[in-house]
Amino acid sequence: MIIEQSHFLFTALYIFSISIGGLLLNRKNIIILLISIELMLLAINLQFVIFSVYIDDIIGQICALLILTVAAAESAIGLALLVVYYRVKGTININKINLLHG
Repeated sequence: MIIEQSHFLFTALYIFSISIGGLLLNRKNIIILLISIELMLLAINLQFVIFSVYIDDIIGQICALLILTVAAAESAIGLALLVVYYRVKGTININKINLLHG
């Protein structure tokens, strides 16, 4: 059985839909929000790789590696900010983060 390109695209669409659902339905937990953003970037990377293989060009795979690098940096910085905020305030509550507006 040959797996076609559409199967991979539907998988990427499904992962992207899960991440959008995580962003829209969960507004209280910031860690879930970060995981949803990472899933979104993963789905985009999967589509880059799928189309790169389909058109036999390596540029899509290079873009996917660059996006993975940026996503890793974003995740590390986001988690570091959360750790610092937790040490200062003692809680990671999104409702109380809104009090940071100057």
